Amino acid sequence: MTDTPAPRIYLLAAHPRWRDSRVNRRLLEVVRETPGVDVNDLYSTYPDYAIDVPAEQARLARADMLVLMHPIQWYSMPPLQKLWLDEVLSWGWAYGTHGHALAGKDVWLVGSTGGSAASYDTRSYNRYAFDAFLPPYEQTAVLCGMRFLPPLIFHGARSAGNAQLDAHVAIVADRLARYPQWCGHADPAAQPVCDVPPADRPATSA
Repeated sequence: MTDTPAPRIYLLAAHPRWRDSRVNRRLLEVVRETPGVDVNDLYSTYPDYAIDVPAEQARLARADMLVLMHPIQWYSMPPLQKLWLDEVLSWGWAYGTHGHALAGKDVWLVGSTGGSAASYDTRSYNRYAFDAFLPPYEQTAVLCGMRFLPPLIFHGARSAGNAQLDAHVAIVADRLARYPQWCGHADPAAQPVCDVPPADRPATSA
């Protein structure tokens, strides 16, 4: 009887200024020590923004879960993380006609915000609940046939106490170590299907 191999996790850590980071730098130290996690510090790997698409697709194809770990910047992701999505999740590979390489995999967002949780409210300066900024992440996952897991967001990165940060780091480490037990059973029938008509992506570009 052979042991079941540990689930593979590909974690993209994207922070433009690690020296200024409080939350993500702590997390990076911990996730690098977690067995079964392939960690890629995007800004160290691609300082020139020249992404090795075949290498990234190979690492992602081996994984069962993709983790996006980064600070929320201007209600979205850091620019190199967005470029990674643009180039790696290509038509015909990740989505669209014959693009099924990522079907059935999970996506987990581990984010942090400078503003407090209370600031993400219609009565405060961010004007919306934080969930209002998640549809681009969720729809990217769904378009690729992936399951978007409930995000883990650490609010108030600059002002939270050390005990709060320690607890957050412990949760991230625990969930990575226990994946997929904590994220529930995937029901294929409940997963939205987003088939892109070939007419929306003609062979010749505009």
